[in-house]
Amino acid sequence: MKLPLFIYRSERIGKNGKRFSLYKIRTLKENFRGQYAVEESYTRFGKFLRKTKLDESLQIFNVLKGDMALVGPRPELPEFIHLLPRDIRQMLTSVKPGLTSLASIHFADEERLLQQGANHDLDYVTKIKPMKILLDVFYVQHRDWLLDLWVIFKTAGVVIKSLFR
Repeated sequence: MKLPLFIYRSERIGKNGKRFSLYKIRTLKENFRGQYAVEESYTRFGKFLRKTKLDESLQIFNVLKGDMALVGPRPELPEFIHLLPRDIRQMLTSVKPGLTSLASIHFADEERLLQQGANHDLDYVTKIKPMKILLDVFYVQHRDWLLDLWVIFKTAGVVIKSLFR
């Protein structure tokens, strides 16, 4: 099925290692090629969507389809899932991936953090990704409805705060 130009589809790994299509609103220029986007890579409206996290809003369809939950570890790209240690990979894929997570809250300004360093790939792999994994493991080990409610509340705060920056 051909998607409208403003919708971006990405294959991700969900619960029990099942692949699914994750949907986002396209924020990058059509000629972008790379792993990590920088400020110049975004369309004008894409900058706003990314800053406010509204580019993720289409994932509510993934939640309604049953591929994702509102809260859980963010879904991983297939090419990166096997880089995780087996026990961590099994733990993180034992639950549905989430529209938001503890890591999403903690790294709400991830792109700004990456822009501060000279090597985006190295900074992500050595500084950001390990902490995201720890936060996701913590979530899986301690998940309950109160933690989910707290994550949703904090996510709303991040989105509202981003509107005024």
